[in-house]
Amino acid sequence: MKAISLFILAGLAEIGGGYLIWLWLREGRSASLGAIGGVILIVYGIIPTFQSFPSFGRVYAAYGGIFILLAVLWGWGIDKKTPDLYDWIGSLICLVGVSVILWGPRN
Repeated sequence: MKAISLFILAGLAEIGGGYLIWLWLREGRSASLGAIGGVILIVYGIIPTFQSFPSFGRVYAAYGGIFILLAVLWGWGIDKKTPDLYDWIGSLICLVGVSVILWGPRN
């Protein structure tokens, strides 16, 4: 449960920080939003170091699948872009991949 919670926290930090920078640079919003987004992205870079998995690559590979689902949900909730069937199928495939990476039997 700790691993999934950290992945979700990292995903929200990455998407949220990137979104604030997007608002600043693409939509002409305040530079302070960009600065806050930058700080949040730094925090995003720190969060995965709290994972108990010993491999950087494995942690980030598994995180990628969680990120995809969070990005679909962010688009739905924040940008009001309703996911279609293929968004959900793709997200499910990614979550299956995350499960294999994290909990597959190792020698």
